Amino acid sequence: MQPIFQLTSRYNNQGEDWSSAENQVKELSHLDSALLDAYSQAVINAVAKVGPAVVNIDVQTRIGNPRAMREAHGSGSGFIFTPDGFILTNSHVVHDAQSINVTIADGRMLPAEIVGDDPDTDLAVLRVDSSNLVSVSLGNSESLQVGQLVIAIGNPLGFQASVTAGVVSALGRSLRSQSGRLIDNIIQTDAALNPGNSGGPLVTAFGEVIGVNTAVIQPAQGLCFAIAISTAKYVAGRLIKDGKISRSFIGVAGQNVTLHRRIVRFYNLPVETGVLVVSVERDSPAQNTGLQDGDILIAFDDQPIGSIDGLHKLLAQHPVLQRSTLTLIRKTEKLKIEIIPAESGNNGRQR
Repeated sequence: MQPIFQLTSRYNNQGEDWSSAENQVKELSHLDSALLDAYSQAVINAVAKVGPAVVNIDVQTRIGNPRAMREAHGSGSGFIFTPDGFILTNSHVVHDAQSINVTIADGRMLPAEIVGDDPDTDLAVLRVDSSNLVSVSLGNSESLQVGQLVIAIGNPLGFQASVTAGVVSALGRSLRSQSGRLIDNIIQTDAALNPGNSGGPLVTAFGEVIGVNTAVIQPAQGLCFAIAISTAKYVAGRLIKDGKISRSFIGVAGQNVTLHRRIVRFYNLPVETGVLVVSVERDSPAQNTGLQDGDILIAFDDQPIGSIDGLHKLLAQHPVLQRSTLTLIRKTEKLKIEIIPAESGNNGRQR
């Protein structure tokens, strides 16, 4: 497709009939209009399909010390993903809530209860006592491509179906949750998130939810993030079944360190970094198995540990109370010890 100024210049230089050039310019304008109409129609169709399932969440909490407690209010968005009233939203929207009310698309305000809350992935599942509700269709975030059109829908401050559109800017990002753990498989998009849009759906042009809007970096323009729906499906299923996500922990506080080159070469280690044990929690699996301050953890079940986040990821995937092997460097000696990880208290800071 040739820019308009090139067409007009070419016809002017060659002395061609201007009417012919004007016809081509009109054709280009009509094509642009058709593309814009198609884009608009895609957004409109997606919003019409998903918008009725997007809800406003009003939260009441109590803050302050026990002697001077005061009530505080917050709000966010969520979306109904089953007709019998299960709602997906962000953990930070409803965490520590004393009471929750959900306003659905038909204007009804319904009380909601927390089915499960997982701060480590910033996801929570609510439920309202109703049936035959409009629900969304969950898509496949694994099939997303950079540059693909996406639409962020929210219900901030009770304003129904607040909509922004953009594209997938990047895939496979990591974002640190408020609990301190990294959330993997994050979708980065330039579809702006308005205040109160947290917990709303990120959808494709076909109206399929492929992410849960979660964060925006305020100082930067166009940096918005959503939790992939593949993560959300897994977490929601576990929360509905058990009410929580069980993760293993061993009970150490640590920091990332670089291993001495001689140690890396002598033991032919696959990584050059590890986790230095700064302290060992009392009555924890780490203390029971004999871990000491100053030990450097380098592998868990023969899988290399290069950082605290790497250790978190391995423990999150590991069954609770299953005997495992921990490889470490103590001074200059390489040791392997057996450890039985316990169940995390789900505060996000245990490891």
